[in-house]
Amino acid sequence: MAAAPDDAGGPVHTLLAEAAARRDDPVLAPPARPRVGVDLGTASCVLVVLDRDDDGRDRPVWVESAASGALHDGVVVDFARAVATVRELRSRAQDALGVDLSRAATAYPPCIPVADARACTYVCETAGFDEVALVDEVSAAQRTLGVTDGVVVDVGGGSTGIGVFRGGELVRLDDRPGGGHHLDLILAGALGIEVDEAERVKRERPADALPILVPGLHRIAESVRAMTAGTDDELPLHLAGGALMIPRAGDVLASYLQRTVVTHPHALLVTPVGIAKSCPGERRSL
Repeated sequence: MAAAPDDAGGPVHTLLAEAAARRDDPVLAPPARPRVGVDLGTASCVLVVLDRDDDGRDRPVWVESAASGALHDGVVVDFARAVATVRELRSRAQDALGVDLSRAATAYPPCIPVADARACTYVCETAGFDEVALVDEVSAAQRTLGVTDGVVVDVGGGSTGIGVFRGGELVRLDDRPGGGHHLDLILAGALGIEVDEAERVKRERPADALPILVPGLHRIAESVRAMTAGTDDELPLHLAGGALMIPRAGDVLASYLQRTVVTHPHALLVTPVGIAKSCPGERRSL
């Protein structure tokens, strides 16, 4: 069984393509209704600014990321570094767009302790945001993908989260350790290189990396199997997150689990865009 791209993605894939384009071509004009998302990832932090038009459509105007390393398995372990990273990203976005960004949303991996989840909020508040909404990462990904009946699988740097949706409603939420960083560790050990170099090899030479990473992908698949036990096996798995942006990684999961796996373009941006969509709207200051 092979993974399949979501050919019916339509507006979702257009939104993701626009967000990807904003990395190199931001809209340098003050957004009328800015909605900010801060994704505090394990390897990097991503800040997305959407502007909601009069038709209620969210249009990406700014997307930027910065290396962080301030989180481990979704938990903030270097508060000062996380704050500095978010503050710098916010400042750059404000200067470029010519607008004060006072509200944001951020996200946490499902099932981490409440105190650890709130730490993500405190990071954004300390970085200068006055009001911060908090959402779990899987629900954020769902806000982008709009899956009605299916399983959203968000594979981040440190953990893999799943959300089972029926009729558009979340009926199960879970999270387990194991993600992109663990794949990098496997690759680094096999090739005798540093972890940072392994990440580069994974991106630039995916055909060479994939055979080495199959056992790690199977581990992720087993986590998904365990977290979705007792649900309808016919529900498709929708992949989000940057950890599995390796050609044919979805095929490995589909073959191992014997389930339909749906891939999406620019999967790295699915969750950050959904976090921004979770932000309370605000109007441009006069």
